[in-house]
Amino acid sequence: MALSRIRLFQPHGEGTRLLPQASRLVELPYSSLDDDDNTAEQDPGVWYPDPPKPSPFSRCVRYLAFLWNLLFLLLGLLTLAVGVWGLLTKSSLLGGDRGAPLGSDPMLLFVLAGLGASAVSLAGCLGALRASPCLLRFFLGALLVFGGLELLGGLLLLLLRRRLQDALRDLLLLCLLRYQEDPDLQFLVDEVQRSLRCCGLESYRDWESNLYFNCSSPGVQACGVPASCCREPLQGGSVPNAQCGFGALALGPMAAAALLHTEGCGAAVAAGLRGQAGAIAAGAVTLLLLEAVGALMALRVLRDITAWRVWQ
Repeated sequence: MALSRIRLFQPHGEGTRLLPQASRLVELPYSSLDDDDNTAEQDPGVWYPDPPKPSPFSRCVRYLAFLWNLLFLLLGLLTLAVGVWGLLTKSSLLGGDRGAPLGSDPMLLFVLAGLGASAVSLAGCLGALRASPCLLRFFLGALLVFGGLELLGGLLLLLLRRRLQDALRDLLLLCLLRYQEDPDLQFLVDEVQRSLRCCGLESYRDWESNLYFNCSSPGVQACGVPASCCREPLQGGSVPNAQCGFGALALGPMAAAALLHTEGCGAAVAAGLRGQAGAIAAGAVTLLLLEAVGALMALRVLRDITAWRVWQ
């Protein structure tokens, strides 16, 4: 290793002398090289300070930070893959000439969420692995932004509950209007109607607002409702009957009630969300705690790197 010697002049006296003070080039705090170089020539009159070595706890935190970010990187890539797969599958099914615009496609949310999580987790992985303060600071800043947005969203949910209920109604109505135009919305509406045993927004007659189910429509679905509204959607108990709701809007209330779930889904969805409020809050708190753990580990690694650079 390179040696250096500092020559200082004494204020009194004619001669000079060498003070035994020197610095020694050292490795990165997380390098795998040996700290002691027994082969280097050393001057016995010079003092060589040892570099600060990371404690076993610091090394453990560093490796945990790497694994923590690697896990979220894989989850982010999985979410991104699901979003891209959904967009490509929908494009192939619809031939690229129908469906929702890309800006309002629900699968785009998976793509954006996957990209964001992957980018931030990759920065955390490389920052912990390569001891990069720049990447670690970017990672901490991104976690701070995400946590702030989550807290802001939670406050908005509490303060704007009435407006959110109106927005939910508008969203459900939009799903009814675009039922045949978007496979994702069609799947979502069918699952909601089957699980909650409901039909339409306020009642089953809301399906008249759909262009294809309106009684003035020339198609075979005129005056009908989706099969997910039927009380018995399976013919013979095993074969799906996609035509069980055809002509249901032309029936009287009693006949329709015997064939369909006539209650609307708006009140059922709102009640379901209120019933799951505790689980939603617990999930949000868990996510914040995971982000806080990642931030604390990154701060510890960053502090060790900063301490080594100050010594250097």
